[in-house]
Amino acid sequence: MNTFGRLFRVTTWGESHGPAVGAVVDGCPPGLDLCEEDIDRDLRRRRPGQSALTTARAEEDRVRILSGVFEGKTTGTPISLMLENRDVRSRDYDALANLFRPGHADFTYEKKYGIRDHRGSGRASGRETAGRVAGGAIARKLLAAAGIRIIGYTRRIGEIEIDDARIDLDAIERNPVRSPDPIAAEAMAKHIEEVRAAGDSAGGIAEILAEGVPPGLGDPVFGKLDADLAAAVVSVGAVKGVEFGDGFALARMRGSQSNDPFIADGTRDPFIPRTDWRIRTATNHAGGILGGISTGMPIVLRAVVKPTSSISIAQRTVRRDGTPTTVRVEGRHDPAIVIRVVPVLEAMTALVLADAWLAQRALRGRDPGA
Repeated sequence: MNTFGRLFRVTTWGESHGPAVGAVVDGCPPGLDLCEEDIDRDLRRRRPGQSALTTARAEEDRVRILSGVFEGKTTGTPISLMLENRDVRSRDYDALANLFRPGHADFTYEKKYGIRDHRGSGRASGRETAGRVAGGAIARKLLAAAGIRIIGYTRRIGEIEIDDARIDLDAIERNPVRSPDPIAAEAMAKHIEEVRAAGDSAGGIAEILAEGVPPGLGDPVFGKLDADLAAAVVSVGAVKGVEFGDGFALARMRGSQSNDPFIADGTRDPFIPRTDWRIRTATNHAGGILGGISTGMPIVLRAVVKPTSSISIAQRTVRRDGTPTTVRVEGRHDPAIVIRVVPVLEAMTALVLADAWLAQRALRGRDPGA
């Protein structure tokens, strides 16, 4: 299950300490303007070593497009993308070859396959997500041509959460924690430094907004848009929960509070074409999806990102033969992985929406929203 999507498909490949990682994108329409910088732009936001609050592993993460693009345009054939692994320190993991690290996939991968690559978690490493971001960058460009924009940011780290009244989307990339609230960003950064100094790590919540999504995307009953988005988001290794719109807060509401009333925007003059006005909802408790189909309102989802599993505090575990032992995970690791998960979740959202957009175009014979 290394391939994601139906019409717009992405297969990721490679391991953390192998020669390279990458992706193959199949189903991208021909004629889309595409160059390596379009992909590198997103990869720079995911790459390690981007600030003092992330892992010190220094990977340039510059993509090579090996196929599927000719004279700056996609050809409709598979697009092969490769990123070389340059800054690997496999010796840091030698002591972990015969034990199972708490919070990691060591035990489950060994039970699944009978063999595992212990160097940096191999295929289970966050390094695998570089291929997702590379593929998602192509999906993002396809969606941008349709007027769809995807924005992600850190909503919470530990007990520190942004204040919605202070949200400034332009501030997201101006601070190392990717917070749209500059005041909360300072407190988040301080908290990360504190947990790192203690040899520990912090969890958080990432929020993703997709604006400009036309109504009608999604395929009930088993291909609902929120179901596909949930599967995409939870497929990211550190994510342990997802919600849409008001999410779990809906459990505390009544129907009269949670329902989104429909209204008609713009003129309703019978002599003016229907395209000059649109039906939308006055509120967006549903997060832009009803019945598994997009409503045309912004899609809002949040993902819970667990604390980084690799910590230098001694933890109880066992060796392969069941012998009890303890482990301190050395090496270079993120004290709060949520910061670098944000562009990964943007990419997964883009992959789902691009797939749904192409499916709706095939169903109706015209561009969605037209």
